[in-house]
Amino acid sequence: MNKTNQCIQVCAYAIAVLCAFTSPAQAADRPARFAVPNGQIQALGITTVPLQSQAESVRASFPAQVVVPPNAEQVISSPVAGLVSQLLVQQNQVVRRGAPLVRIASPEFGQLQLQLLQSSSRATLARQAAQREQQLFDEGIIPQRRVQEAQAGLKEAEAALKQAKAALRLTGMPPETIAGIAASGNPQESLTLVSTQAGVVTAIAVKLGQRVDSASPLLHVVQTDVLWLDIQVPVAESTSWQPGTRLIVQGRNIAARILSASPTVSAGSQTVVLRAVIEGKAGQVRPGEFLAVELPVKAVADGWDLPLSAVAHDGNQAYVFVRTSDGFEARLVRVAASAGQRVRVQGSLKAGEQIAVSGVVALKGAWLDGKESK
Repeated sequence: MNKTNQCIQVCAYAIAVLCAFTSPAQAADRPARFAVPNGQIQALGITTVPLQSQAESVRASFPAQVVVPPNAEQVISSPVAGLVSQLLVQQNQVVRRGAPLVRIASPEFGQLQLQLLQSSSRATLARQAAQREQQLFDEGIIPQRRVQEAQAGLKEAEAALKQAKAALRLTGMPPETIAGIAASGNPQESLTLVSTQAGVVTAIAVKLGQRVDSASPLLHVVQTDVLWLDIQVPVAESTSWQPGTRLIVQGRNIAARILSASPTVSAGSQTVVLRAVIEGKAGQVRPGEFLAVELPVKAVADGWDLPLSAVAHDGNQAYVFVRTSDGFEARLVRVAASAGQRVRVQGSLKAGEQIAVSGVVALKGAWLDGKESK
C-alpha cells in the first residue's frame, strides 16, 4: 500500500469520526421528522407510552441517619456517691415506666434520710410547742410574744422538713416513700433508681460492685416508638423541600415527614441537615442506622416525567422521540432533574403524545442517518 492510499484511508476515518460526534449547532440543522416504517418499528423493539404530566415520580436520593429525639432518651445518673449493689436490667431489655433499674448503696443517701428524720422530729416538737403556747396565751398565762416565738420556730422547722424531703426527691425517691420513712422512722438501706419512661435499655455504663460519683451516668433508656431522620442535602438544593414535605425510605415501606431544616451549613461537606419524623413504622429501623431516602423533586412549569431511557443526547442537547403518522420527530428538551431511572424534562410537548421509551438508540441512529443521507 502506497503513501497516497494510506492518506486517503486516514482522511476517510477522520470524516467518519466527525460525523459520529456532530456538534450541537450541526444537530440543530437536522430535520426534526424522519420516517420509520411500522415493520421496522416492531423489528427494532421500539415501544412508546403516552406522555403524562409530572406526578412526583422523579425523586432525589440522599443519605440519612436514624436519630433519637432529645426528649425520647433518658440518661439514668447516680444522684449520690455510692456503690452499685445490684443491676436489675440487661442491655436491650424493654422496660416499662417506673421499672426498677439499679440499686445504689450510699452513706450519702443514708445521711439524707437521717436529715429527714431529724427534721420531721423537730417539726413535730415545734408544732406541739406552738399549740401549747397558744393554749397558755388563750388562758392569759403567758404574753403574746411567746406565741409569736413558737410560731416562728414552727415555720423554721417545717421549712427544714420540706428541704429534707426535696433533697430525697432529687435522688428519685417517690413522695409516698419519703412520707413512709418520715412516719415510720425506718430508713432504706439502698437507693433504687427507676425508669421515668417506657423504652429500651440501650447502654449500661457501670458494673456490679463499681463505685460511682454523684451525677455519674449509669444507664440509657430510649423510646423507639418515635424516631427522627437527619438527611444530608447539598446546600444549593436545601430550599427545595419545606417542612411538611413527605418522603420515603429507599428499600423500606416507611414514610416520613420533614420537620425542619438546619440554619447552618456543614463546613466540611457543604450540606444542610433536614430533620424528618418517621411516621408509623419506627420499629423497622434502629437508632444510628444509615439509610437512603427519596425526596420528591420540585415541580417545574411544563415539566414531564419520563423513563431515563426515553432521553437521547447529541452533544450537550437532549431529545425525545415523538411518534408521528409516518415515523418519529426528534423534539428538543431540557433535563430539569433526574433520579434513578426517572427524569423530568421541559420542552414543547403535549399530554397524550406517544414518546419512545425503548429502542431509542436505534431511533437516534435513524435520525442521524437521515441527516447524512440528505
